[in-house]
Parts: sequence; C-alpha cells; structure tokens
Amino acid sequence: MNLESRILNLKDMKEQFYAYIQNLQDTITNKLEAVDGKAKFVEDLWKRPEGGGGRTRVIENGNIFEKGGVNISAVHGKLPEAMQKNLGVSDSEFFACGLSLVLHPKNPMVPTVHANWRYFEMYDDKGEIVTQWFGGGQDLTPYYLFDEDAVHFHQTCKSACEKHNPEFYPMYKKRCDEYFWNAHRAEARGVGGLFFDYLKKTDEFSLQDRYDFVTEIGNSFLKSYVPIVEARKELIYSDSQRDWQEVRRGRYVEFNLVHDKGTLFGLKTNGRIESILMSLPPKVQWHYNHTPEEGSDEAYLVSVLQNPKDWV
Repeated sequence: MNLESRILNLKDMKEQFYAYIQNLQDTITNKLEAVDGKAKFVEDLWKRPEGGGGRTRVIENGNIFEKGGVNISAVHGKLPEAMQKNLGVSDSEFFACGLSLVLHPKNPMVPTVHANWRYFEMYDDKGEIVTQWFGGGQDLTPYYLFDEDAVHFHQTCKSACEKHNPEFYPMYKKRCDEYFWNAHRAEARGVGGLFFDYLKKTDEFSLQDRYDFVTEIGNSFLKSYVPIVEARKELIYSDSQRDWQEVRRGRYVEFNLVHDKGTLFGLKTNGRIESILMSLPPKVQWHYNHTPEEGSDEAYLVSVLQNPKDWV
C-alpha cells in the first residue's frame, strides 16, 4: 500500500471499517443460512435518536440455530455520561461502529459462539480526533466438550494472530480467559478464544496495522466455527442432555447480565434493548445447587471451565 493510500485510509478509517463490517455481515449471514438449511435471517433496520443506527439480523427456529443474531451498528453523538466517567473526559463527541454476533444452536453437542469486532473515535470541540481504537474477539461456549473442537477453534485464532505478531495469540487468549470469567461461579463462561480492546496507534503498530489485524480475525470467524457445527450437528442427544444445555445457558445469561461490560454499558446508556439482549438464549433452566454426576461428560466440562486450558 502506497503512502497516499495509507493517509487516505487513516483519515477515513471509520468509513473503511464500517464498509468492512457491512460486507462481513453479509458473508456470515449468507453462510449460516446455507449451513442451517431452513431458517433465514430476518432484518431489522433501526435508528438511534441521538445519532446513527444499525442493521440487526436475527435467525430463529432453524434446523441448527435455535436463536442467533448478527448485528452491525454505527452510532455517533454526545459521549454518554457513563463513558465520560470511564474515559475521564467531559462533554465530547464520539463515533463507534461494530459487528456483534451470538449463535445458540439447538443440538447441545454444538457449541454456542460469540464474536465482536468494533472501532471507536472521540473528538475535541473542533471535531478533530483525539483518540481512536479497535477492539473485539471471539469465544466458544460448549455444553459437551469435544477437545478437538476447542483445539480447532483456538488453532484458527492462533493462525490468524500469527500472521501479524507471534505475541498476539497468547496475550489475547489470556485476556479472553480473564474477561469471560463468571466470578460468582468461579468458572469460565466457555473455553475462550481471543479478547482485545483499546488497540491504538503506537510506535510499533500503525492504525492501519490494527485494522489489518482486526479484519484478519473477523475473516477467520467462519473457518473457526462452521467446521465444528458440521461435525456435531447430526449427533443424537437425549432430553437430559438438552436439560444440561439449558442449565449451562443459565450461566451464560448470568455472565452477560452480571459481568459483561458491553451489555451493562448498553443498558445504562439508553441502548437499543432488543439488540443488547439478542445475545440471550431462548430456553434456559436454573436448578437449585445443580451438580453433575462425578465422572460424567458434564462434570468434565465443569472441571475444564474451572481451570482454563492452553489448547494449542
């Protein structure tokens, strides 16, 4: 890429990244519809009164996906008060865009998956950018743990990271394990993946380098997840295994509503409630003091969640 192109890309980074997530949403939803073979995504276009809007796409009651969403948004305006406090600034204008997805399969042998890739800018009173960064990641939440699936997911993440820096995978894998930790249960939400935030321009990395890395991860998503779906979607399961899936989904809900910063931020800043809570599964169970039988597949999952592993 020549210097002129790099300067243009830096100047128009928000347009560049928003165009990317629009295309990525199309790519992902088209592939998932083909994999499901029955259900189609329903599109909901919405506007944010304070500025901007989004394109929500939801799939429900399919052959494979019981509920899922692949959403994009681009919002702007006055920085919400909660974020002003978080960033330690006074009245400021901002722009943020991103793609967020969650897929809850019907078959408990197929794991739930979550991913998010986002970009943020903040401006001074002259409209000049004062800070900008990327964030995101992807993580896997199985109900019955096939070690080879976790290895595949992490190997795909690692391979994508290593195209840019060999230190990225171990660093962002560790951050993922730390972030998706259900502290009140003393266990992870799932088997992890990648989590990164506040990826800014530095002496070592340009903003274009950050863009190239984040889009590499986004482009790797279908490769990380679809082969797992294809391998497990025809497996037979029992009512008791379905019950276990719904119990574990309860832990997913607990994390999102108690610990997840994105969910809590949206709820506190007049975010679009349907898009925020799209991540919640449709059928969930809570049982008092539910404990899996010792030596069972269910107990194996819990043991791994209590002690996150290095998969690759």
